[in-house]
Order: sequence, then structure tokens, then C-alpha cells
Amino acid sequence: MKSWSAPELPSLSTPGILPTVFDTGARSPRKLTGKDGTATLYVCGITPYDATHLGHAATYVAFDLLGRVWRDAGLDVVYVQNTTDVDDPLLERAEATGVDWRELADSQIQLFRDDMEALRVVPPQDYVGVVESIPQIAEAVAALIEAGAAYTLETGDVYYRVATPVQPPFGSVSHDDKATMLRLSAERGGDPETPGKENPLDPLLWRAARDGEPSWDGGSLGPGRPGWHIECTVIAEEKAGLPVDVQGGGSDLVFPHHEMGAAHSAAWLHRPLAKTYMHTGMVGYQGEKMSKSKGNLVLVSQLLAEGVDPMVIRTVLLSNHYRSDWMFTPELLEAAEKRLAAWRHAADREAECREGLRGHIIALLREALADDLDSPRALGILDEWAEHYADSPAGDAGPVSGDRVADAVDSLLGIRLRD
Repeated sequence: MKSWSAPELPSLSTPGILPTVFDTGARSPRKLTGKDGTATLYVCGITPYDATHLGHAATYVAFDLLGRVWRDAGLDVVYVQNTTDVDDPLLERAEATGVDWRELADSQIQLFRDDMEALRVVPPQDYVGVVESIPQIAEAVAALIEAGAAYTLETGDVYYRVATPVQPPFGSVSHDDKATMLRLSAERGGDPETPGKENPLDPLLWRAARDGEPSWDGGSLGPGRPGWHIECTVIAEEKAGLPVDVQGGGSDLVFPHHEMGAAHSAAWLHRPLAKTYMHTGMVGYQGEKMSKSKGNLVLVSQLLAEGVDPMVIRTVLLSNHYRSDWMFTPELLEAAEKRLAAWRHAADREAECREGLRGHIIALLREALADDLDSPRALGILDEWAEHYADSPAGDAGPVSGDRVADAVDSLLGIRLRD
């Protein structure tokens, strides 16, 4: 599956700082050094039936920020992202709207690509759909059955045994108790009430073919389609190799998705899924978490259609720390527009700023982002930088020797200040 066009990243004359981030699984900070000059990142993608709301955008901009900081520090970044282009929610939406599920998925995936390109998100090298990965997923499920880590119901559906002894042990990502796991499983795509399962928490690995549903040849599994969690484990192993340095996604993926993916990796490959788990906060609107089920979505495409500068949208997203939960209001767009205008004015007057001072500002930006991707602090540094030029006349002040702050902002934060 094709990705989207990459923005040009300005290079700076000195290397940046390797970041330290909060690891959900370890429940502590962890420095992300990569290995042999390379860092691997896997971020869970969308189920394409309502793309892209601000909650999605906040997550992908956050991990774009991580990739930019890694690259600035001199690492090569191997970035993989999936898209769940066949799943129950997609099929249900297609049936409700009378649109073929493939057409719905294709249209929403393209909309997602357009949104990411507008927001200047660096694309993954591998953007992979579930449909194109079904043979590899079926092989992994068959291997789990062979290892005794999965079982088949009379329906032909295959489930993973969460009781399988693995290292790290089940629960090491979320640290949730069983009651919490049962509640979240029911809320987030699990089926704890399915009869015949050995454990209510056991997740679906392979759904046997049903009339009226798409299915594929699963070899020894019989015709059907993948369950949700196994796809990411298989795609990450194939494209990046496990364990990845960072497994990323929204905090609503900690359980069950990332917990189950980690268990699948440990049982299938006897390796961890990831060295570090990073999760973004939830974005709300009108007093509730922004979600498709609640219908309170603010879509990036709608804002762009209304003429909102995509850099204003990106500024709003970066105004909030990636791990925080926050509420969107239209006033945030107005505030971001004013900030962006001030930064752009300052970028036009950079010739008035001494090279040493510009270097100091860039160093402060790097320090802020190396500290758990503290983008609000970085934007505050830009506000102080822009204040020095508030009374300067508009217009380009001339050539600049050395690194520009505007180039650092573009490279590190993905906010373009100059044409």
C-alpha cells in the first residue's frame, strides 16, 4: 500500500539530543538510543471508516515528533504503520451506508493520506494494510496453534490463550487487574461473552468465514479473516523486526491491543514486541472523549476545507503534551493562529538575531523535545523568541549566517514558518 509524500526536512549544522520518554510498560522514563545508528518505530494505524479526527491527528503528530527528534540526533528511523482495512467496524459502517467496504476503506485511507501530508507528517517507509498481509497472519496463527498457544472453537474461530506462559508475562504492558481487563475488553472490541472460550479475555486470532462477510484462504485455518491484535505483531515483525524500539498508539490501545500484541509476539517468536511502549492522551470535544461512537468528531479534512491553515492545526496539537488528555475548542485555533503569525514575523526578521542567540534558542528547543517530547515548552520558547521582534517592521530582514531558528522549527516541530 502506498504511503504519502514526505515533507522536506531542513538539516542543521550540529546534531541534536537523543530523547527520553515515558515507557507505559516500565512505568518510568526511558532513553531511546536505538541500535547501531537506527531506531525502529511501529505505530498502530486507523480503521478506515471515519478519518481523520483530531484525536488521530494528535497521535500521528506526536510520533512524527519522535521521528524528527531521532533524525535530528543522527539516527536512521525505520517507521512502520498499518491500516486495519478489514474489520467489524468497517464492515458495519459499509453496510449501514450502502457502500462497498473496499470502496469505503479506500476513500478513507486516501483522506488520511491527504490529512497527514497537509500536517507535514513524515510518512512511514512501510504503510501496510491487513488485506495484503493475510497470508503471513494466517501462518502466524497456525504457528500459535502448533505451539499450544491457541485453540479452535467448533465455529472454526481461533483464539489465543492468555494463560500461555510467556516472558514478559501477560499484563506487563497495562498492569491492569482482571476486572479492569474484562471491562476494557468488552468496551474495546473484545468478545468476553463468546461461548466456548477457555478464558473470557482470550482474543480472536482468526474469524472463520461467515455468509455475507469477506474471507480469504487461511490454509490450515480454513477460509476466514484475521482478528484485530495479531495483525500488528505480524506486520511489525515482517517490516521492522521485533522487538521494535517503540510501539506507539493512543492510550486506548494499551489494553487490549498492545497487551495482546505483546503476548502474541512472546508466544510466537519468544521475543518482546517492543522495548518501549509510548501512548498518547485522548482528545475530547464538547465535554467527552472524541470518538466515532459518540459522533463528536472534529475532522482535519473539515477544518482544512474551512480554510484553516494546516500549520495552525499542527500548532494546536503540539500545544498539548502528547501524554495529556485535553479538550478541543474553536478558541484554540484562534490562539494558535496568533502564535503562528508571531513566529512567522520573527522568522522574517532573523537577520536581526545574533548567531549565538539563535544557536541558544535552537539548543533550548532540542532540550525541551529531548525531555519526553515536551512540545508545549518548546512552543513557549518560540513565543519568547517572537516577542523580540514584535515591534520590528514586517518583511524579510535579509540573509542569515548559520542555522535559522525557522529551519529548526521546521525540522524538529514540523511547523513551516517560511515559504
